[in-house]
Amino acid sequence: MVRILIADDHVLVLEALCAILAKEYEIAGTAKNGRETVQKAVQLKPDMVIMDVSMPELNGIEAMRQIKASGCPAKIIFVTQQLESAYIRAAFDAGAMGYVAKQSASSELLLAARMAISGRYYVTPLATPKAGFDKGARVSRVNPAEMFGAGLTTRQREVLQLVAEGKTTKEVALTLKISPKTVEFHRNAIMDQLGLRTTAELTRYALSHGIIQ
Repeated sequence: MVRILIADDHVLVLEALCAILAKEYEIAGTAKNGRETVQKAVQLKPDMVIMDVSMPELNGIEAMRQIKASGCPAKIIFVTQQLESAYIRAAFDAGAMGYVAKQSASSELLLAARMAISGRYYVTPLATPKAGFDKGARVSRVNPAEMFGAGLTTRQREVLQLVAEGKTTKEVALTLKISPKTVEFHRNAIMDQLGLRTTAELTRYALSHGIIQ
């Protein structure tokens, strides 16, 4: 049986996803933030990971990048409220197999899972051209290629999200298991690279580029 890891930071949503997918698949595990998702994917080696784009500590796109970098071959499907075209393009550019709206029926998620397992891609009908996916109705002003800090290193993206979430230097250091000086080094490098001067500007960048919500 296909084994699935499910991740969402909202308990009710996580439980609902488990109930839907348990009808056809083995639930290998669950996670409540992006960092835990990566850890469990590496540990459990599931066939598929179902997760949200917007998660604390590590967003879904970055979590997917790290899961793939670890060598885990899991197919990735996003179940999310983020339907702007820039988010969708960034997800598939990073290697997603499916993109399902949380507003969709449970049958759509099961269909996306079946298609992903068979090597086919799925995009929710809510993101079709009719819904404005290619016609600009809900297009982000940010270039999709720049979403989720694509021009930064993995460590820089991790530090950026944690700082933007309001964590102190010490808290970031503890989370990433690095020294406070190293955190400061990466934060300064990020701000220099992006031309930012304050933490407020850094936070606005993280918001506008999908790194945090």
